[in-house]
Amino acid sequence: MLRPGEFEAVFKQASRSGDACFTVLGRRSEAAGGARLGLAVSKKAAGNGVERNRLKRIARESFRLHRGELPDIDIVVLAKPPARTKSNAELFRSLEQHWTRLIGQCKGS
Repeated sequence: MLRPGEFEAVFKQASRSGDACFTVLGRRSEAAGGARLGLAVSKKAAGNGVERNRLKRIARESFRLHRGELPDIDIVVLAKPPARTKSNAELFRSLEQHWTRLIGQCKGS
């Protein structure tokens, strides 16, 4: 997702999944073609550019690995400050739990 309107639609009407590292928002997509990802990693959450880019890379890779399991949903991943101190493996586990929750929530709605 690239356009502000697409992000706004997710923020207005979304299923939420949150933990210490991330808040993940998801809503049924109006566009066909599979799940789509948007990232919102602020300076406040991740500090410098190196950490922001690390968190975004991990989120994109985790999404890529689970994209086939996800229904047609738009997803926005928001990082939280504790994420910068976690290892890559811990972040991948956190995101995997979020994908599982979103799959259940979006199938139920």
